[in-house]
Amino acid sequence: MLRRALLITMLAGALAAPARAAEDPAPFDGALMRLSEILGGLHYLRGLCSPSEGPKWRNQMQALLDAEAPAGSQRRAHMMASFNRGYRGFQQSYRSCTPAADLAIRRFFEEGAKISRDVTARYAN
Repeated sequence: MLRRALLITMLAGALAAPARAAEDPAPFDGALMRLSEILGGLHYLRGLCSPSEGPKWRNQMQALLDAEAPAGSQRRAHMMASFNRGYRGFQQSYRSCTPAADLAIRRFFEEGAKISRDVTARYAN
Protein backbone atom coordinates (compact mmCIF):
# COMPACT_ATOMS: atom_id res chain seq x y z
CA MET A 1 0.00 0.00 0.00
CA LEU A 2 2.78 2.41 0.96
CA ARG A 3 4.77 1.53 -2.16
CA ARG A 4 1.76 2.19 -4.36
CA ALA A 5 1.28 5.61 -2.77
CA LEU A 6 5.01 6.30 -3.17
CA LEU A 7 4.88 5.37 -6.85
CA ILE A 8 1.89 7.60 -7.48
CA THR A 9 3.57 10.47 -5.65
CA MET A 10 6.77 10.03 -7.61
CA LEU A 11 4.88 9.85 -10.89
CA ALA A 12 3.11 13.08 -10.05
CA GLY A 13 6.50 14.71 -9.40
CA ALA A 14 7.84 13.44 -12.69
CA LEU A 15 4.81 14.82 -14.47
CA ALA A 16 5.56 18.29 -13.12
CA ALA A 17 8.65 18.54 -15.34
CA PRO A 18 8.47 21.32 -17.94
CA ALA A 19 7.30 20.44 -21.45
CA ARG A 20 9.84 20.05 -24.25
CA ALA A 21 9.62 20.36 -28.01
CA ALA A 22 7.56 17.51 -29.47
CA GLU A 23 10.34 15.52 -31.15
CA ASP A 24 13.42 16.54 -29.16
CA PRO A 25 14.98 13.43 -27.68
CA ALA A 26 15.28 13.69 -23.92
CA PRO A 27 18.08 12.07 -21.97
CA PHE A 28 15.48 10.23 -19.91
CA ASP A 29 13.48 8.77 -22.81
CA GLY A 30 14.77 5.28 -21.99
CA ALA A 31 13.50 5.64 -18.43
CA LEU A 32 10.10 6.80 -19.74
CA MET A 33 9.90 3.76 -22.00
CA ARG A 34 10.68 1.42 -19.10
CA LEU A 35 8.19 3.21 -16.86
CA SER A 36 5.57 2.84 -19.60
CA GLU A 37 6.27 -0.88 -19.80
CA ILE A 38 5.99 -1.19 -16.01
CA LEU A 39 2.65 0.63 -16.05
CA GLY A 40 1.39 -1.79 -18.73
CA GLY A 41 2.44 -4.76 -16.62
CA LEU A 42 0.81 -3.25 -13.55
CA HIS A 43 -2.39 -2.54 -15.46
CA TYR A 44 -2.69 -6.22 -16.35
CA LEU A 45 -1.44 -7.78 -13.12
CA ARG A 46 -3.36 -5.49 -10.77
CA GLY A 47 -6.46 -6.29 -12.82
CA LEU A 48 -5.95 -9.91 -11.82
CA CYS A 49 -4.89 -9.36 -8.22
CA SER A 50 -6.83 -6.20 -7.31
CA PRO A 51 -9.72 -5.86 -9.76
CA SER A 52 -11.32 -3.11 -7.68
CA GLU A 53 -8.60 -0.71 -8.89
CA GLY A 54 -10.17 -0.65 -12.34
CA PRO A 55 -8.25 1.41 -14.90
CA LYS A 56 -5.99 3.08 -12.31
CA TRP A 57 -2.68 2.14 -13.97
CA ARG A 58 -3.95 2.88 -17.45
CA ASN A 59 -5.03 6.29 -16.19
CA GLN A 60 -1.54 6.83 -14.74
CA MET A 61 -0.13 6.01 -18.16
CA GLN A 62 -2.52 8.45 -19.80
CA ALA A 63 -1.37 11.18 -17.42
CA LEU A 64 2.26 10.40 -18.23
CA LEU A 65 1.52 10.54 -21.96
CA ASP A 66 -0.33 13.82 -21.60
CA ALA A 67 2.57 15.35 -19.69
CA GLU A 68 5.48 14.01 -21.71
CA ALA A 69 4.34 13.11 -25.21
CA PRO A 70 2.17 15.35 -27.39
CA ALA A 71 -0.47 13.69 -29.54
CA GLY A 72 0.98 12.41 -32.80
CA SER A 73 4.59 12.46 -31.58
CA GLN A 74 7.05 9.60 -31.97
CA ARG A 75 7.69 9.63 -28.21
CA ARG A 76 3.97 9.03 -27.60
CA ALA A 77 3.90 6.14 -30.07
CA HIS A 78 6.96 4.56 -28.45
CA MET A 79 5.58 4.98 -24.95
CA MET A 80 2.25 3.45 -25.95
CA ALA A 81 4.06 0.52 -27.57
CA SER A 82 6.06 0.00 -24.38
CA PHE A 83 2.88 0.05 -22.27
CA ASN A 84 1.24 -2.49 -24.59
CA ARG A 85 4.34 -4.70 -24.55
CA GLY A 86 4.27 -4.76 -20.73
CA TYR A 87 0.57 -5.58 -20.71
CA ARG A 88 0.75 -8.32 -23.35
CA GLY A 89 3.84 -9.92 -21.88
CA PHE A 90 2.00 -10.72 -18.66
CA GLN A 91 -1.27 -11.44 -20.41
CA GLN A 92 0.44 -14.36 -22.15
CA SER A 93 1.76 -15.78 -18.88
CA TYR A 94 -0.88 -15.17 -16.19
CA ARG A 95 -4.56 -16.08 -16.11
CA SER A 96 -5.02 -15.65 -12.36
CA CYS A 97 -3.33 -13.94 -9.46
CA THR A 98 -0.47 -16.11 -8.21
CA PRO A 99 2.36 -15.60 -5.73
CA ALA A 100 4.64 -14.96 -8.72
CA ALA A 101 2.26 -12.27 -9.99
CA ASP A 102 2.27 -10.63 -6.54
CA LEU A 103 6.07 -10.69 -6.56
CA ALA A 104 6.15 -9.10 -10.02
CA ILE A 105 3.79 -6.37 -8.81
CA ARG A 106 5.98 -5.62 -5.79
CA ARG A 107 9.07 -5.47 -7.98
CA PHE A 108 7.32 -3.18 -10.45
CA PHE A 109 6.30 -0.85 -7.61
CA GLU A 110 9.92 -0.68 -6.47
CA GLU A 111 11.39 -0.21 -9.93
CA GLY A 112 8.75 2.31 -10.99
CA ALA A 113 9.28 4.35 -7.83
CA LYS A 114 13.05 4.31 -8.38
CA ILE A 115 12.70 5.46 -11.99
CA SER A 116 10.31 8.22 -10.96
CA ARG A 117 12.60 9.37 -8.14
CA ASP A 118 15.68 9.33 -10.37
CA VAL A 119 14.10 11.20 -13.26
CA THR A 120 12.52 13.75 -10.94
CA ALA A 121 15.71 14.32 -8.97
CA ARG A 122 17.87 14.64 -12.04
CA TYR A 123 15.70 16.52 -14.53
CA ALA A 124 12.91 18.39 -12.68
CA ASN A 125 13.43 22.04 -11.83
